[in-house]
Order: sequence, then structure tokens, then C-alpha cells
Amino acid sequence: MNAQSAAVAADTAGDLATRIAALPWPEMADSLDARGFAVTGPLLAAADCAALSELYDRPETFRSRIDMQRYGFGEGEYQYFAAPLPPAVAALRQGAYPHLAPIANRWARVLGQETVYPDSLDSYLARCHAAGQKRPTPLLLKYGPGDYNRLHQDLYGDLHFPLQMAILLNRPGSDFEGGEFILTEQKPRSQSRAEVVPLGLGEAVIFAVNHRPAQGARGFYRLTMRHGVSRLRRGRRFCLGVIFHDAK
Repeated sequence: MNAQSAAVAADTAGDLATRIAALPWPEMADSLDARGFAVTGPLLAAADCAALSELYDRPETFRSRIDMQRYGFGEGEYQYFAAPLPPAVAALRQGAYPHLAPIANRWARVLGQETVYPDSLDSYLARCHAAGQKRPTPLLLKYGPGDYNRLHQDLYGDLHFPLQMAILLNRPGSDFEGGEFILTEQKPRSQSRAEVVPLGLGEAVIFAVNHRPAQGARGFYRLTMRHGVSRLRRGRRFCLGVIFHDAK
């Protein structure tokens, strides 16, 4: 990276940090508590989305590529970013984590877990690395006509942060049709409930990775969460996934 590119990357990262800090975090925390997800509203500008999408064709940016059909995950593909992460991806991860850690700690307390999540992402990643989880997990997903992602959970080892983020990098209705983000919620001894989460260009959804707490008559209990993407009917869809724990 030359000096000019480094300066642009630093400006982009600083701008993203400002945008993340300005999000309505109390309202989003309420939504996460009530429904297991929250939508940020526009977070990335169209130029940011285009720049991130264009990274997909730069293999040096990634550590591995996954063909979803080969592994039974759906149809389509995605690539895991290599370290060091692109500045925009690192800024999103670093900026969002401190706002999510208090929610993660509150959820752990009401569910009777002893886990305490540190205030900073660097401290949490140090914990992951000490447990052998050293590979970065942010990823870029690409869908074409007919592609989809089966319901799943992004768990990559014994340690996992309970919240993650996905950012839509294309304009629905114009760049593609279909490809809706889907969440399901499994209550003990009950059927699953599905929710379609509409996203616009540059919007992020923050959602529960594995479990979230719910208030019952006898206290809090766990709801099991999964997420996926419905079949794309037309066009091309890119999505940035920001996962806060690293992988083995």
C-alpha cells in the first residue's frame, strides 16, 4: 500500500468509527433484547459498498474460499479475509465491539453464564488466540441467481462472541431480487419462528449468533437462533459478514 492509499484507508476507517459511534445504540440494544436483532439504518455509503464488493476478485485479500454447495451449506460462495483485515472491515469490527460487549455481558448474566467479555476487541481476540482460535473470521459472501444460504450458526471454536453483524453491499430491487436475510428463533418445546429482515444498501443487521435470553414466567431461558439467506431470483448480491471471534 502506497502513502496515498494508506491515507485514504485511514480516513475511511476514521469516518466509519464516527458513524458507528453515532448509531442509536440504546434503541438497538432494546431491539436485540426483544427480538434478537437490530437494524442500523444506512451505515456504509454506496462507494464504500462498491469498494468492498470489488475486493472479492482480489485473492490476496483472503485466506480461503468456500463453495457452499460442496459442503451442503447452500449455493453460492464466500471468502474469509486474511490478516491484516482491510481497514474498513477492521474499523467496523473494532468500532462495533465496545457497544456490543455490554449487551453480551448482560445476556451472559441473565442466562447464568460465568463468561465476562472484555471492553475491547483486542482483549477478546487475545483470549481467542490463547485458546487456539487465531484465524480471522470476517467474510465476504457472493450470491448469483438461484443461490441461497441454509440456516446456520457461525461457531468456529469453543469461544464465540454472542453477536455478529451482516452488511448488505448491493441495492435490493435494482441490483438483485430475492436474497432476503432470514432469522429463526427456536423456543424450547415449541416450533421455530422465522423473521425476514429487510435491508437496504449499506445497512447492517446485528443479530444473535447462537442463543439469546427471553423472559419467562420462571425467569430467563434460552432461545436458539439461526440465520440464512433466501434464494436469489435475479442479479448479484454481496454481503459483508463481521464476526467478532476468531476461528481455529
